[in-house]
Amino acid sequence: MPAAFFVVRAIVTDASKRAAFDRWYETEHVPDAVKAFGISKAWRFWSLDDPSLHQAMYQIDDEAKLAAMLRGDALKKLVADFNRDWPDVKRARDAGAGAGVCEVVPVAFATNLNGRFSRSSYRRPDTCSASSTRA
Repeated sequence: MPAAFFVVRAIVTDASKRAAFDRWYETEHVPDAVKAFGISKAWRFWSLDDPSLHQAMYQIDDEAKLAAMLRGDALKKLVADFNRDWPDVKRARDAGAGAGVCEVVPVAFATNLNGRFSRSSYRRPDTCSASSTRA
């Protein structure tokens, strides 16, 4: 069974809060998500086109684990923690399987779970093979 992906987009409109958001996401939110869901890989991006747009993508072993995660209490807790700490940040979440979750967001750098930075690219809409579903 192919891997499944969970994508979260956040809009941090206040530029003065982006560094704090970055630290919180890297040191608290991503580790909590990895621990709660057994995530195998994660990536985070800031858009080059819109500096307020942050995106995180989590790879999960398969669709069944993703479906269980979307129904579980751990996700509700992480969402509640996010709402408590970042009440003014708007978010959208998508879930999908295989290579079907695509987001057209040009990025400068991505950080993986080990905190290493690398150049990254994005997929164009015409290369997305499957549709994503709203979560």
